[in-house]
Formats: sequence, structure tokens, C-alpha cells
Amino acid sequence: MKTVRVVAAVIKGQKDGKTCIFATARGYGAYKGWWEFPGGKIEAGETPQQALVREIREELTAGISVGELIDTVEYDYPEFHLSMDCFWAEVVSGSLVLKEAEAAKWLSREELGSVNWLPADLELVEKIGKMM
Repeated sequence: MKTVRVVAAVIKGQKDGKTCIFATARGYGAYKGWWEFPGGKIEAGETPQQALVREIREELTAGISVGELIDTVEYDYPEFHLSMDCFWAEVVSGSLVLKEAEAAKWLSREELGSVNWLPADLELVEKIGKMM
């Protein structure tokens, strides 16, 4: 089975005085409308952190600072094996503008379970909820 290496940003912010996490709904493909942490594929010659900065700039127009690695999720989809490095991140320049996703939300700890997460991202949601 083919392995796809990707990175995901768990972007922290504030909404109504609460710490929240930014989530996006996929705008394309078999999982269109499912929710995920933004990010994408690591290109040749990039570190995971460099890939994450580039992907967020391309998909959301914002500049981010990449923090600590939260976890590496290993998940088998029917078509491929996903290896996803997930990092804490914060917006440091610009604002989050959707270029590929069909929707986005800032979710508090209590709201994390309110969206239909992609299976690989769901594994991370439980861990993040405990860390928030």
C-alpha cells in the first residue's frame, strides 16, 4: 500500500474569550464536506515544518509559526496509508482566507465533536481536547 506523508496545523486562536482550534471542511474529492485540520503533502526537500508553512500560505493565505509536534497519526484509508505529522500552530501574519476548503470554524473544546471529522483527524481530536 502506498504511503502518503502529510502535515496538519492545529491552529490555536481565541473566540469569545475561549481557546479554540481552526478546522476546515474539504471542498473536493471523495471526502468533500468532511472536516480536517488544514495542511497538505510534504514535497521533496522540505521539512514537515516548512511544508506546513507553505501549505497554510497556499490554502489559507496566512503566515503561521509552527510549534511543537503533537503527534504523528498513522491511518489506513482504503486507497493508501496516511502518515500525518500534526503540529500546534498560530497565525503570525495575514488572516485565514479559504482558498480550497468549503467552510471553516473555530471550535472550542466543547465543540470539537460537533463536526464530521475525517477518520485520521478524529484520532487527533481526542488528544487535542485533553490538551486544550
